[in-house]
Amino acid sequence: MPGFKEVGEILSIIDSSSCEEVVLETQDIKLIVHRRGAGRAASENAAPTAPAAPVASPATPDATAPDASQGQDNGAALVRAPVVGTFYRAPSPDAPPFVEQGSTVRQGDPLCVIEVMKLFTTIHADTDGVIESIGAENAQLVEFGQVLFSIKPG
Repeated sequence: MPGFKEVGEILSIIDSSSCEEVVLETQDIKLIVHRRGAGRAASENAAPTAPAAPVASPATPDATAPDASQGQDNGAALVRAPVVGTFYRAPSPDAPPFVEQGSTVRQGDPLCVIEVMKLFTTIHADTDGVIESIGAENAQLVEFGQVLFSIKPG
């Protein structure tokens, strides 16, 4: 059965592809990944003695996660955390932050990464605009649905 490292590698490949849906099934595991809002990502162990283990996909927030267009604040789109994890403003400790308050972003631009059990999910802008506020500090634990960024369309 693949471990978290292998599943993470698979999810990283899927995240960098244009696939809308991937289903990987072996004798021991079934992994279903849907891209952004298309559904849920889950890993199910088919062996009757082992419990199922949910997997957070870099390509897909949970289907019940609020999207950036929900809960707009004064016309700004709110980008919310799709999972509980550690928020990082930069791709690596030595790199500059993806964005700063006042930065202009385009739809699809990376805003931050969230780490969950050594799996890194890149959070992208869902709209063009200007970063009005950043709702978490670097290396801070964030909760599901927590507002990470407020983007004023423009």
